[in-house]
Amino acid sequence: MSTPHDPYVRVRGAREHNLQDVSVDIPRDTLTVFTGVSGSGKSSLAFGTIYAEAQRRYFESVAPYARRLIHQVGAPAVGEVTGLPPAVSLEQRRSAPGARSSVGTVTTLSNFLRMLFSRAGDYPAGAERLDSDAFSPNTAAGACPECHGLGLVHRTTEQLLVPDPSLSIRDGAIAAWPGAWQGKNLRDVLDALGHDIDRPWGELGAEEREWILFTDEQPVVTVHPVREAGRIQRPYQGTYMSARRYVMHTFADSKSRTLRTKAERFLTSAPCPACGGSRLRPRAMAVTFAGRTIAELAALPLTSLSELLRTAGGSDTAQVLTADLLARIETVTELGLGYLSLDRTAPTLSSGELQRLRLATQLRSGLFGVVYVLDEPSAGLHPADTESLLGVLGRLKEAGNSVFVVEHQMDVVRRADWLVDVGPLAGEHGGRVLHSGPPAGLAEVTESATRRFLFDDGPVPEREVRAPSGWLRLSGVDLHNVRGVDAAFPLGVFTAVTGVSGSGKSTLVGQVLAGALADRRAGAGEDPAAERPAPWCASAQGLDAVDRLVQVDQRPIGRTPRSNLATYTGLFDVVRKLFAGTETARERGYRAGRFSFNVAGGRCETCQGEGFVSVELLFLPSTYAPCPDCHGARYNPQTLEVTLRGLDIAQVLDLTVESAAGFFAGTPGAERSLRTLLDVGLGYLRLGQPATELSGGEAQRIKLATELQRTRRGHTLYLLDEPTTGLHPADVEVLMRQLHGLVDAGDTVVVVEHDMAVVAGADWVIDLGPGGGDQGGRIMAAGTPVDVSRAARSHTAPYLRTALHRD
Repeated sequence: MSTPHDPYVRVRGAREHNLQDVSVDIPRDTLTVFTGVSGSGKSSLAFGTIYAEAQRRYFESVAPYARRLIHQVGAPAVGEVTGLPPAVSLEQRRSAPGARSSVGTVTTLSNFLRMLFSRAGDYPAGAERLDSDAFSPNTAAGACPECHGLGLVHRTTEQLLVPDPSLSIRDGAIAAWPGAWQGKNLRDVLDALGHDIDRPWGELGAEEREWILFTDEQPVVTVHPVREAGRIQRPYQGTYMSARRYVMHTFADSKSRTLRTKAERFLTSAPCPACGGSRLRPRAMAVTFAGRTIAELAALPLTSLSELLRTAGGSDTAQVLTADLLARIETVTELGLGYLSLDRTAPTLSSGELQRLRLATQLRSGLFGVVYVLDEPSAGLHPADTESLLGVLGRLKEAGNSVFVVEHQMDVVRRADWLVDVGPLAGEHGGRVLHSGPPAGLAEVTESATRRFLFDDGPVPEREVRAPSGWLRLSGVDLHNVRGVDAAFPLGVFTAVTGVSGSGKSTLVGQVLAGALADRRAGAGEDPAAERPAPWCASAQGLDAVDRLVQVDQRPIGRTPRSNLATYTGLFDVVRKLFAGTETARERGYRAGRFSFNVAGGRCETCQGEGFVSVELLFLPSTYAPCPDCHGARYNPQTLEVTLRGLDIAQVLDLTVESAAGFFAGTPGAERSLRTLLDVGLGYLRLGQPATELSGGEAQRIKLATELQRTRRGHTLYLLDEPTTGLHPADVEVLMRQLHGLVDAGDTVVVVEHDMAVVAGADWVIDLGPGGGDQGGRIMAAGTPVDVSRAARSHTAPYLRTALHRD
């Protein structure tokens, strides 16, 4: 029986997602790790049940009106949870933060730096003392009025807007203009204004070209469209918008990511001429500390900033403020993030980096007696940085807190005080607690997928290293912290790029190598035999050996619940055609579009095909409930009357990939998609599972499966950025079989990776370092895994030696 001082968090009857009426007791004041294969239900237990219940209880104490202003995760499906203290969640948020969010704002370090300049800065003679807001680019008092505190101004040129001056306006000379009717409208307006839209652009006068592209005028004129056969087109009032105005308006205001990306192609970004990129007003930039402006200090790596502040000296006020700032910086650098600068924008950070920044902030908060629930804090961490992470987690526990961690990294699992293993498999085959106790006890649980990886220390089976069929060579790479580097990537083999966090791996692979190949394809029409210089690279050789580039990252496959696994892979198109081909559908005249929940016709109009409706509650937060008409099915009754082999369209979308593979056996179009999803270990996902419910690792594997189902032509180079993030070691084995299968079929795979088991199984390893930021960006070793494991200067070598089990 529980008491007010119950030392356990006791969960009874948890049914969230796939949890099968789970009951478990977890001791407080421990480092508890939740393990299990991807989709087993461990996050549903840690976040969906324990944290959600703690948050629900907290909101019970908040005034009802205030609750409307705070995002809530909803009440979990659980019988009872007792012994639960307040909880803090540190998840790997996949949503992209705004451009104004930075390392400084996420950690609140910017606040303390601004206070230092406000109270202890060196002001020009006669200048009045400024409030700390005057040193922030995100406030009206501090932001440069020219660039509004962004530090950049976006401009365009005639060369960007009109790449081919031999074309006429009618033939599409102004490439930046939109297509379809809107583009035709602008051309017709120009024609009505008296401009010659059939003359080659280069033959128009300079003054006329300038007005067409850059004028801020918006004249209105009557347009008489050219008559087309069978169509009545009446005159209308058309408004002109210059190419620059259209591009700037689209880039700034369009809600379509595709349109914004297209508009960005016609813009160049340059430092603001008024503030020089500092983002601040001149009066703030006139104040210095230790001889530097606040913008200069914010641009330093945190390790360099720490060194400067230590020797800065100054008044008593300055010393008090710098001491506090140094202590806060130390927690960030301890987590291996010393290579970051305060002005580094949040969208350029990985989800793992963001989570560790928030963890560093929590460490300084001084809270005790709470439950911290963390989502894979080791994600994106080199093994050399994992020790520091464990030290931070240990300090949170020693401060009187409980630390609950969802984790796949076995080094973290071994250091746990308590282990909760969920499984045995994923989806409907998981959702049970197989073990709850000290980690050593898992050795007796034979059905656990984690057991083998936690206790198996036998030698790795030797395999023959593949020989390269050619090489991609990049010379003079110069981007971010990768300076003057020559890199060679072998073709026809599996290559792993390693190095500590911030050493330049993603820069070298995701930007330079990918940019070289993209640039090569863009110029293929000019001279297919030419070796064109790549972006940020003096020269590139061997690019013509690659026919196709496929980049697979962990960005979401969609940002709304309308996007799901079936729509992304193209499987839904096949399914809708099958339903449209049934006898009932043909009799009623239903086409494939009838079975889409995104368009009117077949969907439920009450919920617009969402399956749920928002219920507005006075003084309480809005809640979501199943649609009262379709009860979550998303379709109207007439559409659901059409069945395929006994199932309606909503029931088919509710099938798991594994079940669907049996249901669609013998249907070639569906079989191929489902087989590739099974091959990458996603058999537990439902076909209609919303994209918003998928992890980054699941999104990446869906993208890979989508690529695998396509007919491959020519030599393909696959670039993957940390493909094992969020994957249990058992799932990593499944994924690696697929990637090595691609290489066996003659393609090339390059992965940025921290998992030493993956690196040990590679044919070639490129290790960057020695540190992060300014201390990285150099190739420390390159060769076979055995060769790199012997490299004296490599931080990766000792961990790779352990993974290889060789002296």
